[in-house]
Amino acid sequence: MDDKDNQPAPRPPFALPFYYGWFIIGLSFIAYLAASAVRSAPSVLIHPLEKEFGWGRTAISSAASLNLLTYGLMAPVGGWLLDRFGARRVVIGCLSLIAVGVTGTVFVRELWHFVLLWGIVLGVATGVTPALSASVASRWFIARRGLAIGILTNANATGQVIFLPILMALIVSHGWRPAMLLIVGTALLLLPAVWFWLRDYPAELGLEPYTDATTTAEQRSQARAAPRPFSFATFGDAIKTPTFWLLSGSFFVCGMTSNGLVGTHMIPHAIERGIAEVTAATAVGIMGVASFVGTTFAGWLCDRMDARKVLSAAYLFRGLSLFVLPYVSDASSLFVFALLYGFDWFATGPSTVALIAKHFGQDRVGVLFGLVFVSHQIGSAIAALGAGWIHSQFGEYYYAFLVGALMGLLAAGMALMIRRERPPALPAEFHISDLKPA
Repeated sequence: MDDKDNQPAPRPPFALPFYYGWFIIGLSFIAYLAASAVRSAPSVLIHPLEKEFGWGRTAISSAASLNLLTYGLMAPVGGWLLDRFGARRVVIGCLSLIAVGVTGTVFVRELWHFVLLWGIVLGVATGVTPALSASVASRWFIARRGLAIGILTNANATGQVIFLPILMALIVSHGWRPAMLLIVGTALLLLPAVWFWLRDYPAELGLEPYTDATTTAEQRSQARAAPRPFSFATFGDAIKTPTFWLLSGSFFVCGMTSNGLVGTHMIPHAIERGIAEVTAATAVGIMGVASFVGTTFAGWLCDRMDARKVLSAAYLFRGLSLFVLPYVSDASSLFVFALLYGFDWFATGPSTVALIAKHFGQDRVGVLFGLVFVSHQIGSAIAALGAGWIHSQFGEYYYAFLVGALMGLLAAGMALMIRRERPPALPAEFHISDLKPA
């Protein structure tokens, strides 16, 4: 008898009263928090670094901009790594590099030290995480996938809710270096949990992906099938479609109006309007709470209606909310903006992933979402640096926020231009003109 026949059947490491995939979502969510802390920290570091080293606003923004760009360029690599090696090994590598990179920033003395560590090392460290939500949710869920993606996408906002007020309080009371060590400790604390409990596929535990009564036989068959190996032909077919470029273009605007503009410059803008530092950081917490509601609701909607409409609505509300930000002058108006903007802060994520899975296949979600995410971070980098330049030229952010508002409205229209149905298989000789509008 084969020794394999005597081995016990795989099972979850401990009993749960619910599907183990939801625990995987929760653990991935918590692991994502360390990366979100790195992404949010520049907004609270700008003033301390200006005071201690005398670096200019544009110079510091250039490090944040480079981080966002590197983060985006690494996203397709991260998607490929997740598709190839699974979430467990990739997340462990990410958390380890975050701990090393943030520790290094504590010892910086020159601007190029900060640019190298924050802009490149931490950009690489966090750059493998954008596709994590898409990859994990696609492997563990058929039904409720939109909800799972919505929950994971909220890790970005939740990380800022948790970390920004604490980081700002530590900076005010003890300086920026102890605040950075908090991020290091968080990353190191999460490593054992990821190592022992995170799994890449339900089959490793003798489980099937999550389904319900609405799951079709075709969906079950696709979920059980072995993932297709990476193919440049599949990749090439995707980038030839208008759907890919419309998703990339709208996600470019998403990056401009979130990480690059609001994520980097809202707190400095609020402080310059006379709002206390901790109050400004608290506004980000309000944004995060509102985002948890809005993004989860967006994921829930994607399971029930046309994802194009969900995506368009998110960009529409984002554009409208950004018209408010230039006129923020006190804590009350800042909190109003935070609430309005927060509802759609990360709500573009679930619908973008849903559209990629629908049009290009769930087994290529990781790498293709990573590729689309490149445009997101290019937009982030341009906005982070551009808004810093606008501030240097005009002494305020008015025109930067106005451009962001108009771009949000443009992205709302782009989302509605995406084809309603999945296009047929592309012919060998393909031209964009061969596709008819929806």
